Amino acid sequence: MNRLFLVLLLCALGGAQTAPTPAPPQPGAQPAVNMNDSDNARQARALLEKTIEALGGQPYLTYENRVEEGRYYPLYHGRTNSTGIPYRYYVEYPDKDRFEVLRMKDIHIIPGEIDIGGVKSKKVDLALIHNGDKGYEVTYKGTAAQEPLDLENYLRRRQHSLEWIFRKWIRDPNVAFFYDGIAVVDGKATEGVTLLNGQNDSVSVFLDQNTHYPIKISYSWRDPKDKQKNVEEEIYDSYKLVQGIWTPHSITRYFNGETSQQRFINTASYNLKLPDSMFEAAVTYDPKVPLKKR
Repeated sequence: MNRLFLVLLLCALGGAQTAPTPAPPQPGAQPAVNMNDSDNARQARALLEKTIEALGGQPYLTYENRVEEGRYYPLYHGRTNSTGIPYRYYVEYPDKDRFEVLRMKDIHIIPGEIDIGGVKSKKVDLALIHNGDKGYEVTYKGTAAQEPLDLENYLRRRQHSLEWIFRKWIRDPNVAFFYDGIAVVDGKATEGVTLLNGQNDSVSVFLDQNTHYPIKISYSWRDPKDKQKNVEEEIYDSYKLVQGIWTPHSITRYFNGETSQQRFINTASYNLKLPDSMFEAAVTYDPKVPLKKR
């Protein structure tokens, strides 16, 4: 039986019963086994530590922010009619980001732009801002609160992101580690590791056998309405060295096996001086309220 399934089953059964009062230890009795002390768990941890070192070690674990610029392709049923939408993405660990959709006709640098920590800002058609557990959508109409379902999906992705896996999950003493063995992912030989936290939430990471770079993350969740199991995955490719950190320049997102988005990064930078105001927003209108009632 799959070990992860067994752990989930035992946790579910344990939650449905009243735990008996533990008996006092008997002389000579062996201490309880800690799953994180098993050979399998140690192998999983060692592999994740190798990945951290491969990605850059402390510079990777301690960078404060990242800025990337490139093109993204939204897809529906794995297809897109777009030729690529230019974007800029600011991420400030642990819980702030700003995704800007740039105007197609304004790819070049234009006079009078604001210089933000050495990064020139181009004209923006749309900005999505996240700060903590709040999300905002900024357009020419003003600033609106992000749709609740979109915000929920975003927060779930952030909680299972590479940054959170290697900075939060791996350091949590309540997380169990499982080495899953060898698998072929995106044409590459990988080794899989699954992390299971105290809330029975899990995420699997597939690491390149040769470079140890992350190739894929995968996690699942059940829709509270229809109770259907959904699987979300991200594939990472085209790693390049940026300021001592190996950075994927191709990211593909999947939802239930279908491609939902692709991002191709042209440039990336770390540890820029970004003003707090970039991640601040206040709601100025409700898109659900007709203009004449505002």
